[in-house]
Amino acid sequence: MALPKEQTSGFTYADYCSWPDDERWELIDGVAWNMSPAPGRSHQSILGNLFRLIANITDATTCETYIAPFDVRLPDEATAGIERTGSSSAPSDETTNTVVQPDIAVFCRPEVLDDAGAHGAPDLVVEILSPSTSYKDQTHKLALYERHRVQEYWVVNGDARWVMVYRIGADKRYGKPDYYRAGQDREVIPSDVLRGASIAVDSFL
Repeated sequence: MALPKEQTSGFTYADYCSWPDDERWELIDGVAWNMSPAPGRSHQSILGNLFRLIANITDATTCETYIAPFDVRLPDEATAGIERTGSSSAPSDETTNTVVQPDIAVFCRPEVLDDAGAHGAPDLVVEILSPSTSYKDQTHKLALYERHRVQEYWVVNGDARWVMVYRIGADKRYGKPDYYRAGQDREVIPSDVLRGASIAVDSFL
């Protein structure tokens, strides 16, 4: 299939794998999203700092932390609700229509990891906002991560120096997000996924 135009629909992971390696794309429900241009220096600085902090915590646990680019393939909506029942079967390349590359992804279930990346939802996702991805991260990806029951979704705004954290509730939905700001009373972000560890906002923003 020809290289997609931005937001062209109907694609699968098999199509995605056929595209040139020098361009970055994501698929959300079959819609292709161009990841160009590359993130700026501030984005990458925040990403590197936060990745080190999270990885230092998960290195002492059974969880694993990955940094973009790292393919996370997610099953379609019909199977999303049973994704965390313990099945380790990878979705078919021909039918999987969602592949995302979170800035940071933490997995505490090793059965969803394989040589291609992951074939199931992370337990914690971090997305750092940039002009080209801000809308998608706060709308399409928010809905996607809730649907696949990502336990914690951290949205980082480097310009405004705040972090918004969504957590899955008992109803398997995201409640009202918690806000944490840099430079205010040394705020820290507590995380159940990180085994109760906390990360100071000022340490990466």
